[in-house]
Order: sequence, then structure tokens, then C-alpha cells
Amino acid sequence: MKITQLSIETLLRAKERFEDSLEQMSVTEANTMPASLIKSVTWLMWHTARELDFQMSDLNKSQPLWIKEGWRDKFALPLADKTEDWHHTPQEAAKVVVNDKKLLIDYLNASIDFTSNYLQNLKEESLKDIIDTNWNPPVSRQARIVSAIDDAVMHSGQAVYTRRLVIGK
Repeated sequence: MKITQLSIETLLRAKERFEDSLEQMSVTEANTMPASLIKSVTWLMWHTARELDFQMSDLNKSQPLWIKEGWRDKFALPLADKTEDWHHTPQEAAKVVVNDKKLLIDYLNASIDFTSNYLQNLKEESLKDIIDTNWNPPVSRQARIVSAIDDAVMHSGQAVYTRRLVIGK
């Protein structure tokens, strides 16, 4: 088994948690922020999909699916296009709402498929490549991939917690 396969399997576990949480919720419940600092399941899924999309697009030197596949227009969010989701205030996060849960699932699936394809075709020796010298220490391809997948895992757990706060189970 390639070492990158472990990352794919980890990402698929996060996807299962997101889908399970969303399945148990109505659209209104999914859009609900149970407290000002606890983001909605909608925001958590959207952000995770964008993070994977943008991080892997950068590594792959391709245009993000958000633009290339029209997800920006499908979501039509009242946020600046270059929004840095990880810096969202509670007020900005509350603007990430959907009318159809399928939109969230489809974008998450597209981003996970894109990430999985990237990882399946990645030469393992390239994991050590330095891809960002703006940090000290410089960031390797492996560190960036681990960071993106760790973010997905963390947010999928937060989605379970948020679901429990919103619907009590």
C-alpha cells in the first residue's frame, strides 16, 4: 500500500462523519450556528471542501474546482470571492447557508475525489519537496497534505458536536 493511501482512507472517514451528521439534520438545522463561536455544519462542510480544493489545486498547479467547476456560482454566497474562510468572524460564517444539502455533499465529494486522485498519482519521493518558503521552517508537500487532511478530520468531528448541540443526538 502506498503511504498516500492512508491519507485517502483518513479523508474518507471524515467524509462519512460529515455525511452522517448532515443526513440527520434538516437544511435549517444544518445552517444553524448553535453559539456565536460554534460554526454550522454547513460552514464546516463548505470550508472543508474549499480547503481541500484550494490546497490540492495549489499543489497540483491547477485552477480550484470552486472556479473551474462553477461552485462559486452554485453557492452564490454573499462573501468576497477571495474570502479566507479560516479567518471568518461569526458574522461571516453565518452567511454560509444553503437551500439544498445536496450542494454541500456534491462539493465535498468533488473536493475529496480531486484530493484522492491527486494523492493516488503522487510520487511518494515528492512528499519531501519544499513547496512554501514563506514559513519557518519551510513547508514540505507532505506537511501541507497532512495539514489539509487533519483540518478535514477536525472539522468532521466538530460537525458531529454541532449536530448534537442543534438536534440533541
